[in-house]
Amino acid sequence: MSMAQLSDDLLIKKAATGDKSAFAALYDRYVEQIYRHVYYRVSCQADAEDITQEVFIRAWKAIRRYQRGEALFVSWLLVIARNLVTDFYRARKKDDLLEDKNIPTTPDTSPEVALERRFEKDELRKAISKLKDLKQKVLIMRFIDGFSYSEISRALRKSEGAIRVIQYRALLDLRKIIGREEESNG
Repeated sequence: MSMAQLSDDLLIKKAATGDKSAFAALYDRYVEQIYRHVYYRVSCQADAEDITQEVFIRAWKAIRRYQRGEALFVSWLLVIARNLVTDFYRARKKDDLLEDKNIPTTPDTSPEVALERRFEKDELRKAISKLKDLKQKVLIMRFIDGFSYSEISRALRKSEGAIRVIQYRALLDLRKIIGREEESNG
């Protein structure tokens, strides 16, 4: 059986004894999720890559202290990521955690389209930031991090049904917020 086929628990136990290949399997399993989570918050590819790497460096250094009963491994990684993003903004003395520094463009994207996308992305981020913390977490975990309802329910220690209700209510609230902002801007 290859390392990639082992459970998180077994890989964590092996990594805690210094097995680098076990940790590499955990890295491969979660690096994309963590990167998406970080990129959503910093909106800069280079910064997101740096922070993502630092998440895994810190996880490697602290893996012996990880306690399975406290949270899923990916939830633990997300906490590390959130803390590093906070540190990132503190170091740059930015108050607005939702600032988008780059407008991604491709050769087939006109500057007008790129600017429109940035505006829409900024508006969505601002609207999400106005939701209650739990609703923000559920939406980000579901739509940005790509978690299943089951994964979110385990991470937040709520039933899948409760997660679905929270998501539904969060989306309703988001529609209201965006609608109010469009009315005030229109």
